[in-house]
Amino acid sequence: MGADVMRLNGSRELCLRRNFVSVAGVYFPKMSWALFASTVLAAISPIFFGAAALAQDGQALATQLANPLASLISVPFQFNYDSNIGPSREGDGLKLNVQPVIPFKLDANWTLISRTIVPVIYQNDVAPGSGQQFGLADTVQSFFLSPSPTPLGGEAKFIWGAGPVLLLPTGTSPLLTAHEFGTGPTGVALIQQGPWTVGVLTNHIWSIGNQSAPASLACDDYACLSDPVDAPSGRAGISATYIQPFISYTTKDAWTFGLNTESTYDWFAEKWTIPVNATVSKLMMFGKQP
Repeated sequence: MGADVMRLNGSRELCLRRNFVSVAGVYFPKMSWALFASTVLAAISPIFFGAAALAQDGQALATQLANPLASLISVPFQFNYDSNIGPSREGDGLKLNVQPVIPFKLDANWTLISRTIVPVIYQNDVAPGSGQQFGLADTVQSFFLSPSPTPLGGEAKFIWGAGPVLLLPTGTSPLLTAHEFGTGPTGVALIQQGPWTVGVLTNHIWSIGNQSAPASLACDDYACLSDPVDAPSGRAGISATYIQPFISYTTKDAWTFGLNTESTYDWFAEKWTIPVNATVSKLMMFGKQP
């Protein structure tokens, strides 16, 4: 018995030395954190994607991911770099949007899709003398009630969804928040035919609650309020319309090429903001897991 225990302990110690690094008595995997995270995601992804999604080929799954109303749980990370921003056009900024999308099947015909955008922003000189800011910006929470796709003949199908959108003042800096809660309607409509996805997403946000907050800069994928110096101090609330037409094409080897414009009109500042985005994405597999 004693010899067996010693052999077991010796094998365990050898395994730890081969595969882990000891730091202050705590063992960490030798693999990089990125690979470690990928391994964990690969292990739990069947919970998120399900057997039906995994059975599809890469092109079909990548095409579904181009659909903002797809019945797939996903957590996209979108990185943006912006330059020449602010009233003097001397500012720049880095933005990482964490965008979990979670569908809830209500019955055989209807699905409720929750789409959240949490921006993490670093920006510099967006207003004269403003310096640098880093932290969370305002969160945008959208809900889309969507029926089953409508066949249009051949491979084409029409997909739509509509519901409320909420603006939550989670910004950690005065220049990263609108200081106000907001709400309004949102909707998306698109057509998918083979590798093509064409559609438009839109919403309008009005502020509620604190109407006397100072003017501020609060941009994300759904609403972008005017530059702080462009609006008079103490501007009464938020009224912003967001329109995002998009088109994408997915190849047989699961590359997706897209083009969209994130157009925002600020009704108080009477100003359009129309950035144009070209996107490239690739669906990759870890073993059998996408």
